[in-house]
Amino acid sequence: MIKAAILDDEIKGSTLLNHKLKEFGDRLQVVAIYNDPQIALQELKELGIDVLFLDIEMPKWNGFEVIAKLGTFEFEVIFVTAYNAFVLDALRSGALDYLLKPVDPNELTKAVEKLELKCKMRPKGVVHSPRETGRLSLSTAEGIYYIKKEELIKVEAMSNYSIFNLTGDKKIVVSKTLKDFEAVLTTPQFLRVNRGTIVNLSYISKYRKGDGGVLDLVNGEEVEVSSSKKTILLECLERL
Repeated sequence: MIKAAILDDEIKGSTLLNHKLKEFGDRLQVVAIYNDPQIALQELKELGIDVLFLDIEMPKWNGFEVIAKLGTFEFEVIFVTAYNAFVLDALRSGALDYLLKPVDPNELTKAVEKLELKCKMRPKGVVHSPRETGRLSLSTAEGIYYIKKEELIKVEAMSNYSIFNLTGDKKIVVSKTLKDFEAVLTTPQFLRVNRGTIVNLSYISKYRKGDGGVLDLVNGEEVEVSSSKKTILLECLERL
């Protein structure tokens, strides 16, 4: 019997998926449903599950941040989201599958069948970890830039563009939104600290207290922190 867990911040979403998964009750059992990522992170590794059905767009931590915070784990991940913009990032993260809400019964059946096959083929004790690479490829009108993540100080949103601020006062403007890059910048080194900025935590020289607070970066710039990101920011800084 396959053991599964669901993490979706919306109760309606998790309840509906749980109902649909009951169609596979002879081979799959949902042993836990979470609507709070923080609680899920405290318990997931102890459940002995085979798969986590994971939402992407959630307050505080998105699905990719949850994966990054899990570190290593022994279960498969199937993303379930209302946004098809994350398909490539989800597959790059090592997820087994990607389902769009409202979940189509036929697509769910295919995902469960794929899961069954994977569980039969995967030896016990095989550990998953988020796929990581030390470089980013940034496509611009001039060509494709390949940068080391350690060179990146911060990324700023500008309408439908993203501005990459690098060491040496270099800047690269890419015609993609900040959300397009958030999935590949969710290691413990990077954090989206407000609606329009992802920061490399290694380049923070000082945190100034406040409602959300303000970050002083080593290049002399300041970045405001949204109140909703304050707690996770301080937690991440303590781990560095």
